[in-house]
Amino acid sequence: MTHDHDLVLRPTPAQTEAALNPPPGRNGGDLVVETLAGLGATTVFGLPGQHALGMFDALRRSDLRYIGLRVENNAGFAADAYGRITGEAAPLLLSTGPGALTSLAALQEAAAASAPVLAIGSQIPSAGLGGGRHGYLHELPDQAASFRGVVKSVHTVRTQSQIPSAIEAAWKSALTAPHGPVWVEIPQDVLLAETAIPVVTGGDAFPEELPPRPELTAVAAHLLSRAERPAIIAGGGVVRADASGKLKQLAELLQAPVVTTPGGKGAFPWKHPLSLQSWIEDRHTTDFLEDADVLLVVGSGLGELSSNYHTFKPRGRVIQIEADLGKLESNHPALGIHADARLALQALLETVSERPDPDAPERVREVLGKVTERIASQELTLEQDVLASVRRALPADSPSFWDMTILAYWAWSAFDAKGPNHMHSAQGAGGLGYGFPAALGAAAADPTRPVLAVSGDGGALYSIAELATARQYDLNVTWLIVDDGGYGILREYMSDAFGEATATELTRPDYVALAESFGVPGVRTTPQTLEQDLAKALAAPGPSVVLLPAVLRMFAPTHLD
Repeated sequence: MTHDHDLVLRPTPAQTEAALNPPPGRNGGDLVVETLAGLGATTVFGLPGQHALGMFDALRRSDLRYIGLRVENNAGFAADAYGRITGEAAPLLLSTGPGALTSLAALQEAAAASAPVLAIGSQIPSAGLGGGRHGYLHELPDQAASFRGVVKSVHTVRTQSQIPSAIEAAWKSALTAPHGPVWVEIPQDVLLAETAIPVVTGGDAFPEELPPRPELTAVAAHLLSRAERPAIIAGGGVVRADASGKLKQLAELLQAPVVTTPGGKGAFPWKHPLSLQSWIEDRHTTDFLEDADVLLVVGSGLGELSSNYHTFKPRGRVIQIEADLGKLESNHPALGIHADARLALQALLETVSERPDPDAPERVREVLGKVTERIASQELTLEQDVLASVRRALPADSPSFWDMTILAYWAWSAFDAKGPNHMHSAQGAGGLGYGFPAALGAAAADPTRPVLAVSGDGGALYSIAELATARQYDLNVTWLIVDDGGYGILREYMSDAFGEATATELTRPDYVALAESFGVPGVRTTPQTLEQDLAKALAAPGPSVVLLPAVLRMFAPTHLD
C-alpha cells in the first residue's frame, strides 16, 4: 500500500546534472537568498554589517530586490508593514550584536500586531559560539536569548546544510496563525565559506492551518443564535486573517452590532447600520458591550486599549476566537476557541441560525449619538477638522501608517479606514518612530498607490534619516508631521497628573528645509489649507513632506470616571 507521505518527487535528468555541478563562486549567503527566493520572497529589507557581508554579497547574484534603510529598527518597521500589506513573510537581513539588537523594538511591534517578519541575522564565527568570552567584535554571550522573549521562534544555524531547512521552518512559523516575527542567526564563517551544496530551487511555503474545534463552534453557534442582545468586538486578527467579509456576513445574519479595536480598524464597514465604528475608548460603547448577553470577541485579547483600559466588565457570556493561545481567557472568562479567525467565522456561518432584530440599527444609532454629543461638548473642533481633512485628502484605497501621536489616538477612534488592512499604527507595542519607515515598506509592497505616514515632531526625529531611503528608492510616501514642539501626549499626561510637564519640550529642526536637503519636496501648511496641500502631495509621485504646526488636544478619557 502506498501512502501520500511516501511519495517523493524524482528529479529530472537536468535537475540532477545541475545539482551535481552547482555554479562556482557561491557561499553560505547564496543559500540564504536562494532559499528565500524558493519560498516566494521578492523583496528584502535590511542593513549590512561586517559579519553579515556574505548575505549581502549574495544579493548581487540573486533577483531579490533590496531596500536598505538607515537604521535597523526602521528596517524592521518597513518589513513589518510589507508583511501586513502583502500577507507574506518579509525578510529582514541584519548584522550581529548592535545591529541585531537595534531591531528589537520593531520586532516587538510586529509580535504585538501579528505581522510576519523573517529576521535573519549574522553571528560571530562559529568557534565563538557557546557563551565563552572570545573577544569577537559584536560578541554577545547568547545573542538568541535577546530575541526569545520577543519573537515567535528562534533558529540558530551552525552549518551550511542547515540553512535551507532553518529558513523554511522560520518562514512557516512566521506565517502560521497568529502571524509574527521570527529570528534566524547564522555565523559569519558559515555565510562566507564557499559551498558545494546544490542551488536551492524550491521550498514548502505553506504554513499550518489552525481550524477551530467543532464542538466549541457548535456551542458558540447555539449561544449566538439564541442571544437576545448579541454584540461583536473585532480585533486585528480579523484583518490579519482576511476575514472581514465573513465577519460582515455573520453580523448581518445575527443582527449583532460590531465595534472594531484600534488593531481591527477597517474590519467592518464604518457606515454599516450595525457599525459601532471604533469608539471602544468610550463609556457609552463600553456600557453597550457590557449589556450584551452574548459577546463574540474575534481576533482580540481584550488588552488595555481594547477594554477601555481594563474598565470593561462584561456581564453576559463571552465567546473568544483567538489564534494566540496565550490570549485565550487572559483577561475575561470565556468560551475560548483557539483558531484562525477566518476558519472560525466560516464554521459559525455554517452552523448559526438567522436571528432577526429590527431594533439593532436603532440601538447602534443611539450609542453613536451619545458619543458624538460627548465629543461635541469638549470644544475639539480643530482636532476633528484636521482629522476630517486628512480623510478627505487621502484616496480611499490608500493605506496609512500612524506613529504614536495625538492625531493617531484620535484616528484609532474617529478615522474611517475605508477598508480592511488600510490603517496601521504602532498601538501594538506603543513605540515611537513607526509611521514613516512603515509607510516606506508599504510603498515598496505596492507602488501603484500613494501611502500616508503621520507622525508628531517627536516621533519624526526617530526616523528622519529615512528621508534618504525614500529619496534613494523614490518611494511614493507622503509624510504628514504634526509639529507641536514636543512630546504632545506626554505633555498632556504630565500636566493633567502633576500640574506641569517635564522633559517633554523639544528643540526641533525646520522640517521643510530638512526634507528639501534630502531632495524631498516639503510644504508648510495650516489647518485651513491642510486638505489641499496634503491631496496635492499625495497626488505627486515620489516622497514628500507636509508640515502642520499645531497643538492638538485629546478628547477626555472615560476610563477615569
